Amino acid sequence: MHTVDAEFQRYDGTAVKGITEELIGVYAEVYNVPPYIGDRFFSAESFGDRLRAAFDTLGFETVTARRDGRIIGYVHGATLPADKPWWISLEDCRPDDLRLKADEGQVFWLRELMVVPEETNQGLGRQLHDTIITGRSESATALTCITDNQPAHDAYLRWGYTVMGQIKHAPESPVYDAMYLPSAR
Repeated sequence: MHTVDAEFQRYDGTAVKGITEELIGVYAEVYNVPPYIGDRFFSAESFGDRLRAAFDTLGFETVTARRDGRIIGYVHGATLPADKPWWISLEDCRPDDLRLKADEGQVFWLRELMVVPEETNQGLGRQLHDTIITGRSESATALTCITDNQPAHDAYLRWGYTVMGQIKHAPESPVYDAMYLPSAR
């Protein structure tokens, strides 16, 4: 893996508010490709609404990677609420120990991980992932990945994630694979 020369910084739910527009700008750049262009669910406005709503969730955190002052990638997430609809919808697909961990607030929900197009395939996504996971108190990680986002899907499997089942975040959203990483350490 190529090590990316970038500066990493952590933000909690309060501090991140100062860089919200930068994060939305990165999202708009990353999702400005088919099949996302023109899909309301993937619009920068919809993402901004979801992002702002996440700031006050338990354990919210963002890690950014900057080069020359510009954000070239970031990851954010929070402690997974045990009553989150997508999580509950998986029912018996969730391993028993993971359900217990979620009930105890011990599952980190990795909500978004993105890298600007010109910085992909250089290990930055993995560095962002590992940086946020290493700094978390939770003992497991869960995420959802669009089933046909092959590069991300393949990366998560390489990094040790296991698919539990499929979910939809909203009626208008695509199908996602719900995945988990047994240990955050």
